[in-house]
Amino acid sequence: QVQLVESGGGLVQAGGSLRLSCAASGRTFSSYIMGWFRQAPGKEREFVSAISKRGGITHYSDSMKGRFTISRDNAKNTVYLQMDSLKPEDTAVYYCAARDTGWGSFDVEGFAYWGLGTQVTVSS
Repeated sequence: QVQLVESGGGLVQAGGSLRLSCAASGRTFSSYIMGWFRQAPGKEREFVSAISKRGGITHYSDSMKGRFTISRDNAKNTVYLQMDSLKPEDTAVYYCAARDTGWGSFDVEGFAYWGLGTQVTVSS
């Protein structure tokens, strides 16, 4: 198993940037495909981005493509989400998640391990 702890959320003005971090502990971090999801009030949890085990392949939701960048440092057991040009509609709780197989599937149900989330609020 792996334990995940997100950090880096906060309040930012529209057009600003934040970098989220997710620190992993437990089983070997490089064994996992890592993903970021978000959930806004009253909405379902949605996929944001994912990165392959070695970091060579990334995938983004269309609405975040070009504004968000996912990366990982396997030596530090950490995955990051750099968020630029933030919009009020990006306001949500952002979750880090992990799965050990199945690149190409980015649904919530496919990720077995989850952090508790970090709040991101973008003011207009």
